[in-house]
Amino acid sequence: MNMAPYRPERIVVQTDSWQDASTQEILDRLRGIPVETIADIDALLPELNRCSDPRASGKRILVLARQRGHFVTPCPGAGAEVCCNYFIVNYASNCHLECTYCILQSYLNHPALIIFTNLDQLTSEIASVLERNPERMLRIGSGELSDSLALDDITHYSRRLVPLFASCSNAILELKTKSTQIANLEGLDHRGRTIVSWSLNSRPICRSEELKAAAFEDRLAAARRCQEWGYRIGFHFDPLIHYEGWEEDYEAAVKEAFQAVDPARVVWVSLGALRFTPQLREVVRRRFSESRIPYGEFVPGHHGKIRYFRPIRQEMYSKMRTWLREAAPEVFVYLCMESRATWEESLGEAPRDTAHLSAQMDRLVAKG
Repeated sequence: MNMAPYRPERIVVQTDSWQDASTQEILDRLRGIPVETIADIDALLPELNRCSDPRASGKRILVLARQRGHFVTPCPGAGAEVCCNYFIVNYASNCHLECTYCILQSYLNHPALIIFTNLDQLTSEIASVLERNPERMLRIGSGELSDSLALDDITHYSRRLVPLFASCSNAILELKTKSTQIANLEGLDHRGRTIVSWSLNSRPICRSEELKAAAFEDRLAAARRCQEWGYRIGFHFDPLIHYEGWEEDYEAAVKEAFQAVDPARVVWVSLGALRFTPQLREVVRRRFSESRIPYGEFVPGHHGKIRYFRPIRQEMYSKMRTWLREAAPEVFVYLCMESRATWEESLGEAPRDTAHLSAQMDRLVAKG
């Protein structure tokens, strides 16, 4: 598990962040890197926009800033016909792993890599959300605007969040990652309230499209270690990418994944086919000229994104379901951002609605 840790070329601290204890803690772990203070992080934008690749240049700058909005929000998939009713917590913005298909390239307004330092507000906001919803099981996950663990050797935020959720009876935390930065999870009294999940793909896609993420086999080794520490595991095959030979590669990926871990301790597996905005398609073409991502049989889809024709998606989901059933007959499989019709055609069944899917997943995590 030799994934290189993130090290910026410079650090910029927003003035207000100096009052947060996590700011100095992070700086202590990044000694020797030039540090400057700035009142408004948007003042970096003219400099970055002059670069030939602002997104790549921005990731070499680590910004420590305060979160001005909410840390916890409903999942943006909540507008889909069937949604799992997930909540998102974001304690960083942007990701240095350079997956060619990453939506953040066309979604974020600021190209720098930002860690939010007002950790006390983060933890108090989570506690407040849980207190307001005592009657339901809340599934709260990070990993929307940044990888959940790829920066954890710098932030150590997992060592605050995992114990927080360990004390909760009505919530679980899901940490989604493509990294191997799991050292801080060892020895924590998580009490089964944290699920550690890995985004997986076929080996060729991991190599060609997930450029700075951990290797496929290293992700599985990290998952096995977390299972040894008592954590439950999740896998997310998203995005599934259609190319010549995909069947053999994805079938092998499924088999290897469930040979590496105990299938009985895998809570769920999600499936989602490649989808992206037209703007992202052009960004990928400019930044990653060798990528296969922009090419395929695409049609306009949900929320203004383009995606594979439904028959292609259904074929991929159906075959993945078959391979998953062979490798792990009892594992719960669900689709991300798909209609009930696609569920039925692909998996042979579909949740009645969002509430039904949410209740199914709540029961899975409540079992502990």
